[in-house]
Amino acid sequence: MPSISSDTLLQWNTELRARSPLEIVRWAVAQVGARVIVSTNFRPYEAAILHLAVQARADIPVLWVDHGYNRPATYKHAEELRARLKLNLKPYLPRVTAAHRDAIYGPIPTTEDEEGLKKFSAVMKLEPFQRGMQELAPTVWITALRKVQNPNRAGLDIVSLDENFGALKVSPLFYLSDAELDAYLAQHQLPNEWDYFDPAKADEKRECGLHATWGKKAVNA
Repeated sequence: MPSISSDTLLQWNTELRARSPLEIVRWAVAQVGARVIVSTNFRPYEAAILHLAVQARADIPVLWVDHGYNRPATYKHAEELRARLKLNLKPYLPRVTAAHRDAIYGPIPTTEDEEGLKKFSAVMKLEPFQRGMQELAPTVWITALRKVQNPNRAGLDIVSLDENFGALKVSPLFYLSDAELDAYLAQHQLPNEWDYFDPAKADEKRECGLHATWGKKAVNA
């Protein structure tokens, strides 16, 4: 993907705000020289972005970091969506299992241990994600990021340049509310998953590092 000016990004975001999520996904897939992937963690509402992605490109690679700490409901949800949407799922696992990590380092750090959480995230989530991004080498990365999710993401937009992975990051659901996504899932009879837990966050308002500048440094530290 060639370098993109801030003026071009502004123009794209202005134009895309008037388009539907499916139109935005199709725009992303149609970019010149685009090697497109979509990432997921199968959290609540992820069925929407996956449904949109496979409509635009049926065989789009779906990058999923299975850190080993998902709850049974999340694994069942992932398998249901894989079968239903015929997902071209690309799972990436940490180099150490959850049981091994817990035996050596103890329980998942709490929000009171920010450095511990960053180290946990680097080993169990960021390293396998970076490995996946290097192997799949996308120039366009479709995500389920939304403005309402936390303060850091409010500073992003539908289209942004990702500093960590050098890809054009496209978030078709960026301005949608929970109510709008509820309606989308109902319209297409898609399942949701409310038992999701992300151990690398430990708090919904905290970033795990995938979409924050400290993420790349954490893995290389």
